[in-house]
Amino acid sequence: MSKKNGSYKEAITEIEEILGQLENNELDVDELSEKVKRVSQLVSLCKEKLHNTEQEVDKILKEMDNN
Repeated sequence: MSKKNGSYKEAITEIEEILGQLENNELDVDELSEKVKRVSQLVSLCKEKLHNTEQEVDKILKEMDNN
């Protein structure tokens, strides 16, 4: 998945993989900072996608009410 774009599902999967590495002590100190930054980017992406989806659903529901 690219750093900026990707699907919600891909982002969640990558977050879960990184969390698994953390839980299993598979990351050394040099990798830790990079992985934490990556998770932060992925969480932001997920929040943005959820917000956009919520807006789209609200718009559709309003259009349905007007019909």
